[in-house]
Amino acid sequence: MFVDLPLEELEKYLPSRHESPDFDSFWANTLAEARKFPLKAVFTPVESGYRTVEVFDVTYSGYGGQPIKGWFILPRQRTEPLPCVVEFIGYGGGRGLPIDWLQWASVGYAHFVMDTRGQGTTWRQGDTPDPEPDGSNPHFPGFMTRGILNPNTYYYRRVFTDAVRAVEAARAHPAVNKEHIAVTGGSQGGGIALAAASLEPTVEATMPDVPFLCHYRKATEITDTHPYAEISRFCKTHREKIETVFNTLNYFDGVNLASRAHAKALFSVALMDDICPPRTVFAAYNHYAGPKQIRIWHYNNHEGGESFQAIEKMKFLAQLWG
Repeated sequence: MFVDLPLEELEKYLPSRHESPDFDSFWANTLAEARKFPLKAVFTPVESGYRTVEVFDVTYSGYGGQPIKGWFILPRQRTEPLPCVVEFIGYGGGRGLPIDWLQWASVGYAHFVMDTRGQGTTWRQGDTPDPEPDGSNPHFPGFMTRGILNPNTYYYRRVFTDAVRAVEAARAHPAVNKEHIAVTGGSQGGGIALAAASLEPTVEATMPDVPFLCHYRKATEITDTHPYAEISRFCKTHREKIETVFNTLNYFDGVNLASRAHAKALFSVALMDDICPPRTVFAAYNHYAGPKQIRIWHYNNHEGGESFQAIEKMKFLAQLWG
């Protein structure tokens, strides 16, 4: 069943944004600190057995100079630097195996997949640890409330920084056309792609599918599904810290980040999605500052458009890059 407002209301839904005065300086300082560490992007060839693509095991320096893993996949036949799609992963998943990531190289683009620190045991394996920061608060199981009482210790400060550095690592490879970088992902990966497009203004395009990490407070009020429920459960126990929680989350809200992003955007939303309710997606989409389109999947849940949306993204990039 439809789980949110009627579509005609969703299309006009433009909630007020809540952010601290130091929002921009917080992120500028965060990225400046990360960039003090050498990127040290290492691309190690992997014997994958594939005839049409080349695969590289990637390690680069993310937040705090900590090593982040990834995959880099190239069409074997190429004559010039290629546009690159940098992809981020849904909640709980890791980079898996190269066989999971053959679409974009098959289209003819370079493809960089970022492993998500600390994740990769729920539905696909990961290889990047997340060293806990000093003074991390007690948290509800999962990642949504790790360090949530202070923006400086919050988990997604590290993840979003890793994402910006992933774009820089992809751009550092000589097979990549540095002017043509797109970011994408579904659910959590969509939220990270939105953040990367906001925080790294050289990104040319962003394609967030059914994005998570948007309009947090409203999400906790209108859905009781995980992962947003992790925040609700934390607030249920830590009754006196609710405003502190949402003050932290304002720094990481896709709605606030979208208002600063200018890359060409292709969003997707599913109207029966009870994990990332449509209102949370449209809040980010309607505040998005750059040129934008959205694909609406009327009778789908959090799976969204799946292969149908993949085709839409191929068409979108073909118009942009040829």
